[in-house]
Amino acid sequence: MSSVYNEYYHKRTGLTVGVNKVLFSEQTPYQKVEVFETDTWGNLMTIDGMVMLSEKDEFVYHEMLAHVGMFSHPNPEKVLIVGGGDGGTAREVLRHFSVKQVDMVEIDEAVVRASKEFLPDVGAWEDPRLNVLFEDGIAFVKNSIAEYDVIIIDGSDPVGPAEGLFEKEFFELCFTALKKDGVLTGQTESPWVEEYHSSIKQVFDALELVFDKSSMYLGFIPLYPAGMWSFAFASKGSQPEETEIVERIEKGLSEFGSDLKYYNKDVHQGSFALPNFVAEIIC
Repeated sequence: MSSVYNEYYHKRTGLTVGVNKVLFSEQTPYQKVEVFETDTWGNLMTIDGMVMLSEKDEFVYHEMLAHVGMFSHPNPEKVLIVGGGDGGTAREVLRHFSVKQVDMVEIDEAVVRASKEFLPDVGAWEDPRLNVLFEDGIAFVKNSIAEYDVIIIDGSDPVGPAEGLFEKEFFELCFTALKKDGVLTGQTESPWVEEYHSSIKQVFDALELVFDKSSMYLGFIPLYPAGMWSFAFASKGSQPEETEIVERIEKGLSEFGSDLKYYNKDVHQGSFALPNFVAEIIC
């Protein structure tokens, strides 16, 4: 008999997914990690009761988080992913032929372990360019100076171990860890959930102070609260809509675009167009 998984993002309003069985459940020193077999979305991972990804819709999040920043850099060779223990962001980063090394710093090894076993098609774990480190991401970035071309912040919601990933001090560390033409992207929650508005504004206020350029962009992920999701772009100079970046996208997607399900040139450009109510959050 099937049960259900419920995630409430405002009072009694939220998401319901049919569950066939629990595949993995572990309370780690940091959080509770679970994987469910669902009746519609394939296997589903949650952390502390919040959806991280499902097999059927993960491509939206990972393609948007990775490729917007990767194509905005002229030649990304060394990339840092903070979080990202399911492996999906690394998979997308590793599609870029210029990449020589990806350091993925995940605080909780249980996330990687569960992903390898129950979400095996999400990560590109066998790629020799991927270096997985089980460390605190904030401490790791603090010890990096002018080392990375692109930094991608792939953390969970701004609670628990991910809370510090939304603060100005962390973005200052990222700025220092990036090379002179460095680019940063990160996830910044659902604009529909009022409880996250203060965190969203906090991020974009900080990025505006720390980086030369910063923007919000959007993607649409069915199992995330209300379906609309925001992302942050920041750089030491490049604008994601520049002509040379669009040309770079066209060239890159001629090499691997057929493997993507969501991201393309038009999506890249259009994702930076914000509805009025979203733009007002970060004014």
